[in-house]
Amino acid sequence: MNTNVAPEIREVMEALHYRPSVSVILPFKTKINLETELKYAFKIASDKVEQELTDSYPAEMAALVMKKLTEIIRNITVDKSKKGIAIYVSPVFEKVLFLDVAVEEKIIIDESFEIRDLVYSKKQLHKYLVLLLSGKESRMYLGNTGDFMRVISGMQETIDAFENDVPERDANFSDVSDRKEIMLYKFLHHIDGSLDAVLDEYHLPVFVMGAEKLLGQFKQITKHQKAVAAFIHGNYEESSMTQLKELLRPFVGEWKKVKQNELMHKIDEAAGKKKLAVGMKEVWRDAMQNKGQLLIVEKNFMYAAQRGGIEDVLYDVTGSTNQFSFIKDAVDDVLEKVLANGGDVEFVDEGGLEKYKHIVLINFY
Repeated sequence: MNTNVAPEIREVMEALHYRPSVSVILPFKTKINLETELKYAFKIASDKVEQELTDSYPAEMAALVMKKLTEIIRNITVDKSKKGIAIYVSPVFEKVLFLDVAVEEKIIIDESFEIRDLVYSKKQLHKYLVLLLSGKESRMYLGNTGDFMRVISGMQETIDAFENDVPERDANFSDVSDRKEIMLYKFLHHIDGSLDAVLDEYHLPVFVMGAEKLLGQFKQITKHQKAVAAFIHGNYEESSMTQLKELLRPFVGEWKKVKQNELMHKIDEAAGKKKLAVGMKEVWRDAMQNKGQLLIVEKNFMYAAQRGGIEDVLYDVTGSTNQFSFIKDAVDDVLEKVLANGGDVEFVDEGGLEKYKHIVLINFY
């Protein structure tokens, strides 16, 4: 099992195969009357699950799973800051996860759990950090496509905290501006040091905002240049959250474009070294042979298929497909296989891999 996988994903993967596995994934469509909306959605989902379990599994097994699902739904406390929820239940496993990414409603009863939305959520492609600097204070925010949240990092957020931190031999400066420069230097160093813990927790790009001269000073002393996606010049101390989001929009868009271009460069490089599988059938073959280092797939691409006579062969669905050979979505099976064997997964927007049949696998070199 890949130890770099987020604990939530690893836990679900370790419980993947134990029939019947039930995945209920629901979006939070509105923040108004969310509890009422979800109560109705849970009721509909629960009825669907019960019907399919009753039709396809022994009564005792169906009753056990339904009892677990009913208990989970009854005790859920909704996190309104999230965009969806994933509930995983089997005879031996149960898990509730709130998702940071918008999802489509899915109810899946199969031999394994639906983990694509969980993996996509944890990749955090839609998240970033914002460090707002001024000559008086600093503020840190966690941003995404919809919200800003203040990050409490433990850093001293005002320069006044360093007023008495100037060594005595420096304290006799006749020029007050020299003293202020020393305080600012210490303040910026402290902020940069505090970024260690923040970046260790979030692993996200940072957009640093502030006056041009101040950002120039911070750029000279920071140890985190590689984590900074952009330095954005301006006085934003009085800006509202809405204004900050609008200001950041083009910079975040450019950053995402750069990340997508980096993935395309990796694809081209792998193709030149004959280490690239293109399209679902080639990707399936190499993934089942444990060759997969990096799976890159369009975020909503799905592929129904049927297993061949041997594990690494995949066929298109035909009229003769039976329940033992049919695969509802081969992409999810490949995703699971790549992660379990030490590889990684990245997502691109729809159409981003059109010339590569929507999915590629870069093999270990």
